[in-house]
Amino acid sequence: MNTTELKSPVSRSIAIDAFRAVTMILMIFVNDLWTLEGVPHWLEHVSADTDGMGLADVVFPAFLFIVGLSVPYAIQSRRKKGDTSWQILWHIVQRTIALLVMGFLFVNSETYSHEALLPRSLWVLLIVVGFFLIWLDYPQPASVAARSLRAAGVILLIVMASLYRSDTASGISALTPQWWGILGKIGWAYFTISCIYLATRGHFSLQLLALVFLIFFSAASHLGWLDPLSSIRRYVWLTGNGAPAALSMAGIVASLVYRKYTAGDKSFYIILCFLAIVLMIFGFATRPVWEISKIRATPSWVSICAAISILGFMLMAFLTDVKRFTKWYDYIKPAGVSTLTCYLLPYIYYSLINLSHAGQLPAFLRTGPVGLVKSLVFALLIVALAGVMGKRHIRLKL
Repeated sequence: MNTTELKSPVSRSIAIDAFRAVTMILMIFVNDLWTLEGVPHWLEHVSADTDGMGLADVVFPAFLFIVGLSVPYAIQSRRKKGDTSWQILWHIVQRTIALLVMGFLFVNSETYSHEALLPRSLWVLLIVVGFFLIWLDYPQPASVAARSLRAAGVILLIVMASLYRSDTASGISALTPQWWGILGKIGWAYFTISCIYLATRGHFSLQLLALVFLIFFSAASHLGWLDPLSSIRRYVWLTGNGAPAALSMAGIVASLVYRKYTAGDKSFYIILCFLAIVLMIFGFATRPVWEISKIRATPSWVSICAAISILGFMLMAFLTDVKRFTKWYDYIKPAGVSTLTCYLLPYIYYSLINLSHAGQLPAFLRTGPVGLVKSLVFALLIVALAGVMGKRHIRLKL
């Protein structure tokens, strides 16, 4: 299959957006489980010393997979607008920096000191406000007002960084990369696979080779072959493990198959089923070597989650493209097109709740099936709020 930066017309894929929306809702849902009591173990993250995974361990890999699904569409769209490869690369770098900055600050909020000048919740709330000011989808991005607001956002983040304090240090120097956070992982994965795709001009065989290499890279890390790179692992995510990039590269491979054959062609299902089976076999065959673990990002976890994501995307493409079952998507569309906004809104909510000292909900609303429904309703309300904000042009755009 020769796919040199696909030349078919660019159109927004409902299957990809719908898959992204469902995944985002699940991410908000599992991220809210900490507010509940007696959560079933199969819904939660599995501990680092356990061989296995729960639903929460599958959601983030699916999102990384979707990042890869979108890359061929995004790059072709920019080609269609007349952008050169260097302009596209600069856009990739800008998006990566944005994600790394957000992830960097969020992960440092986890070690925020109680003795700092500002309460942790207020500090988090203000950095989120800074994110919105900088990366808001302004109707007139070149206007004086938009530039002034972006400048205000930059200043706000600098001030918050200066006020940061951990238990061991204070100020900007106290902020450390640590593990970069969820958004940082997405940023490194996005940068890696986008550069590969751009450099290889979308040749399918080279994307498949890159997927194999990234899984091998992850395996090499767990086997200790990359120990000489330990001094820079904390700064460059790829050299830390390579797992996030492997999951996103699986998305690129699936996207190219999707664009080549469409969901109405049996070749689409045959090729992706074969790929999912190979990944599953590899994952379970090598399980005795490094076990299945999200926390340790083992190759078995990577390959099994990639296979699950491929199968999930195939199902979504079948439902939306073949069966035309799309009406339900209208209700959750903001999660598919304003995804970053949806991801950040819970941070605002939790911060405001903590600052108001509102306290917890009654126990019966946080326990058992009722509690799970509460977290699901919370996720849907976040999506609905993102939809209302989007209509008023209040949404993030990287």
